[in-house]
Amino acid sequence: MTAGRPQRGGTSIGAVLAQLRPEFPDVTISKIRFLEAEGLVRPARTASGYRQFSVADVERLRFVLSAQRDRYLPLKVIREQLDSTPVDASSISRFDLLAQTGFSAEQLSQLERDGLLRPGPGGRFATDDITALRTIRTMTGLGVEREHLRAVRAAADHEVVLLKSFSDTETLRELTGLFASLHTLLVRAGLRQS
Repeated sequence: MTAGRPQRGGTSIGAVLAQLRPEFPDVTISKIRFLEAEGLVRPARTASGYRQFSVADVERLRFVLSAQRDRYLPLKVIREQLDSTPVDASSISRFDLLAQTGFSAEQLSQLERDGLLRPGPGGRFATDDITALRTIRTMTGLGVEREHLRAVRAAADHEVVLLKSFSDTETLRELTGLFASLHTLLVRAGLRQS
């Protein structure tokens, strides 16, 4: 059996390493085994003892490695986040997000570092992130640079801070739509005046 060949019902540790290496060049088989020993991933085993990683296992590994690299979180905190996050219909895995948008793992990681996409505690993304990635692709195709996208993120963060001062859910929902409308109108007005 070769290390990179998918096994019946799962993927070998060597194949997982090959999937993760483009995004996490420092990852090793020893690191994956260590994360398994720490209970952060639980691959199935064949009768002869070979590990069989599922797509969900690989997603968990990506989340753990990203959380360590990008947010410097200790393994205990990462484990708590993974264990406390239920999977729901309004979320999507990293693998599915990439498959549905055509972005590479490296591109998605860069957008995460830029703060443009933020996975939930369990490493899953909101289904709205599919639309966000498609919008980002269109914008960059029209010449928008990364620093411009970061400015949009910063403006959105300022609005979020303001909106969070309203505790009533219905008011918050209405104000969110009004903020988006006002923003669009102000941009249009500014463009007409220039």
